[in-house]
Amino acid sequence: MELFTLNLSCLTEMFSAGMAFPLLSVMTQEVAAEGPSVTDVLLTANNIWMMLAASLVFIMHLGFASVEAGFTQSKNTVNILFKNTLTPVLGIVTYALVGFALMYPGEFNGFLGFSKESWDIIWFNPSEADVSAGYADGGYTFWTDFIYQAMFAATAATIVSGAVAERIKLSAYLTFTLIFVGTVYPIIGSWKWGGGFLDELGFVDFAGSTLVHSVGGWGALVGIWLLGPRIGKYDNGKTSEIAGHSVPLATIGVFLLWLGWFGFNGGSVLSANPGLVSLVLTTTALGACGGAIGGHFTSMIAMKRIDFGMVLNGILAGLVGITAGADIITPLEALIIGGIAGILVVFSVMLLDKLKLDDCVGAVSVHLVCGIWGTLATGIFGEGASFMPQLYGVLACGAAAALGAFVIFGILKATIGLRVSAEMEKHGLDSHEHGVRGYTILMED
Repeated sequence: MELFTLNLSCLTEMFSAGMAFPLLSVMTQEVAAEGPSVTDVLLTANNIWMMLAASLVFIMHLGFASVEAGFTQSKNTVNILFKNTLTPVLGIVTYALVGFALMYPGEFNGFLGFSKESWDIIWFNPSEADVSAGYADGGYTFWTDFIYQAMFAATAATIVSGAVAERIKLSAYLTFTLIFVGTVYPIIGSWKWGGGFLDELGFVDFAGSTLVHSVGGWGALVGIWLLGPRIGKYDNGKTSEIAGHSVPLATIGVFLLWLGWFGFNGGSVLSANPGLVSLVLTTTALGACGGAIGGHFTSMIAMKRIDFGMVLNGILAGLVGITAGADIITPLEALIIGGIAGILVVFSVMLLDKLKLDDCVGAVSVHLVCGIWGTLATGIFGEGASFMPQLYGVLACGAAAALGAFVIFGILKATIGLRVSAEMEKHGLDSHEHGVRGYTILMED
């Protein structure tokens, strides 16, 4: 220890006298000659974090599946899990086929563009992909860019799945997912993240309160409107609670989503910048906490009971609300934004029931209502953001997403139909569409 102290003292004196700089220069030259450059090291560190973040976003699909299955009836469990398994499969494939090239079209200043170069690289010339520090300012490679954004794309369709559960035809849902993820979501996303007109306007949406969550929320709202409520939900002018079958499963799902959100928001820094990533993870966590607190106390006052479901949805509401501005707000502001989101989700659920809009898992309230709130809140609290561009972005994206969903669902309703038969709905989709129930391995006749 004494020797270490002596050497450290000598080194300090050398720096003070300017004698250590020649030594430092020699050491730097040796490292440069023997190992990777600083640029390559930074690219590797940034890329590792981005790939980890993509993996965290991917695990959110298990969270969505668990929440949706837990909040719905056991007779539809296999159907729920099947949809949530096929959603990322279809989402990734369609995003590769057309979505990525639509969302990042290169230089354009309008409403629609397409990058033939990206499309050619993915499907015909993968060796030409830029995996150097020249791509994205050294933050990540072309392939990391694609897979991270593909995880986001599939999330938008998953939001719709929960709202329309227990009565939509499997074929109708999967067809909707193909078209919505392949076209509607990436075109809207290009308006901000692809350098389109909303980006030029100054619209801010860090990780997608509007571009992911509200877009999916609008699709969910249109879907439940055209489908109609589940049998027995609104009979004789009264709202009946159709209880979910597994609170533990729903709780597991919410915690998986919360974990995944650290990649959802943290990865949106698009590098491993330690200061910014750690701030984003902090505001993300506090937003979720605020949502839980807001949901808990609001449900106690408005519903006269301690509603655990509202605490769970409050957590998700806070996470959605914080997503638009997680990088430019303070921790205190994150707690406030999340808390208000938790309040809003309770009143939104109650309002939808009064309007007889049956949302099985509260997806519209969580993702649409709180996505709008989070985007507008960024214009109120966020450093460098303005309210009017945020409002304009909410309106433009909302109109496009709602119109797109209405056209897709409308065509499906007029052709193959959206809804299963009353008999299938009463007996459960597992038996009729899959021939197996969620809690048995025996096939049914």
